[in-house]
Amino acid sequence: MSKIVIAGGSGFLGEALSRYFSAKDIPVVILTRKPGNSSSLVKEVYWDGKTTGNWVNELEGAEALINLSGKSVNCRYTQQNRKKIYRSRLDSTYILGEAIRQCHTPPRVWLNSSSATIYRESYTSYRGEYTGEVGNNFSEDVCKQWESIFRDAITPRTRKVILRTAIVLSPRGGAMVPLLRLARTGLGGHQGSGQQFVSWIHIHDFCRAIEWLIQNPERGIYNVCSPHPLRNNVFMKTLREALKIPAGLPLPVPMLALGARLIGTETELLLKSRKVYPQRLLDKEFVFEFPDLKAALEDLCQVEAKRS
Repeated sequence: MSKIVIAGGSGFLGEALSRYFSAKDIPVVILTRKPGNSSSLVKEVYWDGKTTGNWVNELEGAEALINLSGKSVNCRYTQQNRKKIYRSRLDSTYILGEAIRQCHTPPRVWLNSSSATIYRESYTSYRGEYTGEVGNNFSEDVCKQWESIFRDAITPRTRKVILRTAIVLSPRGGAMVPLLRLARTGLGGHQGSGQQFVSWIHIHDFCRAIEWLIQNPERGIYNVCSPHPLRNNVFMKTLREALKIPAGLPLPVPMLALGARLIGTETELLLKSRKVYPQRLLDKEFVFEFPDLKAALEDLCQVEAKRS
């Protein structure tokens, strides 16, 4: 496999993919607004996510382009932040499509982020790629417009895949870090009613799924998640067990709303019921190493313990 280019690759997902591929001696190029030190296998290159520049040359001959760009949704949904959330995703996706069109030897495949939150909330039926009903609220509309820009990009020599990714579990970043903190401070009970479903994937399976999608001739939408979403109360109980913490106080909606306002985020991230199913990955016989939450959390907690 030749080089992998990761746009917006300075976040924890980009760093995880960078470690994963470079460990296999595959060169990685990170497109970032704040390039730092490069190594023999990982090169950081400046881009602004809006305009073409010298970074376009990095796409030439690449095995894959992975776009992870976008302002974090872990913020208050003010008018200003909503605009930044939209623009950071739409602008970066549009300009990557334009850059691919300029290439003499464009990337063989372009994988573009979306989110499993695009689906309408569900407490009963699974949301798969074929039957999942797409919603219309702010977060869902962001994903719809994001995917629309991606689909509109004309890249006849580059295969395209949409990544509807669920919560990626890793002690290095993302949703797992605050959940660990809550559990260790005695607040690791369920959030809200606790009946909402949590769709998730172990960071290692996330990286493996990306590699699999690069290597196999797949196109279109893929749900990147474990086949076993769980209710929030079961999720938190399993997390406490992995940490060997016997109990945790629940967090009712009013307390969550107050806490979210204090730390500058939204309760939707914890309270929306996401029951997402990776139908296409399973149909194509992708094998998860961590399909079940108990084994996934035990592994991740062991990783964290070794790092600390």
